[in-house]
Amino acid sequence: MPMTTQVTLNLKDFEHGWSIMQEGIQKLINILEGIPNNFTSDEYMQYYTVVYELCSSKASEPSQKFYDKYKETFQEYITSKVLPSLREKKDEEFVREIVKRWSNHKVMVRWLSRFFHYLDRYYLDREKLPSTEEVGFMTFFDMVYLGMKDQLRLELISMINREREGEKIDQNLLKNALDIYVEMGRGSLKHYENDMEEAMLENVTAYYSQKASSWIMVDSYEDYMLKAKECMEQEKDRVACYLPSSSQKKLLEIVDRELLSSYTSRLQEMKQISSFDIEANQ
Repeated sequence: MPMTTQVTLNLKDFEHGWSIMQEGIQKLINILEGIPNNFTSDEYMQYYTVVYELCSSKASEPSQKFYDKYKETFQEYITSKVLPSLREKKDEEFVREIVKRWSNHKVMVRWLSRFFHYLDRYYLDREKLPSTEEVGFMTFFDMVYLGMKDQLRLELISMINREREGEKIDQNLLKNALDIYVEMGRGSLKHYENDMEEAMLENVTAYYSQKASSWIMVDSYEDYMLKAKECMEQEKDRVACYLPSSSQKKLLEIVDRELLSSYTSRLQEMKQISSFDIEANQ
């Protein structure tokens, strides 16, 4: 039965307290793995009180032990659940899984940082250690993101190219996956720019270079310019739907360069020929 906030826990030692914390951690993991069983307010207070009672009444040793166990909890969960589930997925299912796992991880950080909030208030600041939230975030960054970012990038670029070719894709999934790169920067776009955007823009360059070299050989001036305009509008829509706004200027400059600027002389010739044809037919 959940204990109320008035019940004295009568904690014997750290091991006793940690065994109680493990019950709450396992319940949270079960929830994340799809077993619905919400926490009550009494349960939440129980886990907070365990940390509070052991850490406030003794020297810093229990605080450091709880801090170490907190970190180990994320490491063990990622090793036993998250990484195996990601490694067995491919293509769009991999994208869907990593989006789910990152969402779950944020929930896990939010709840566990509440349970261990006493450490943030009285121990970590004094010892100049990373906060519980920062520890939870960095564990995902080190153990999941760094090892999966390249595979994720390839899958996302593939999805974007399929959409360019007319295939309907899950734009919401794509946006949530791209947001992982943004959120890894913790207020900075450095990981999005270095780990995703740079390769995406290189791909855009190659994609439209190939399209332009093909279209310029067979299309009339009017048809070519219509295609170029449609491509510009479609890329604007992509930014609006799922790309960070910071990518818009870079993206449109590439499309303009590959479709128009690189063929200025050729397009001028095509325009003149088109004008002559119109005059000849009048």
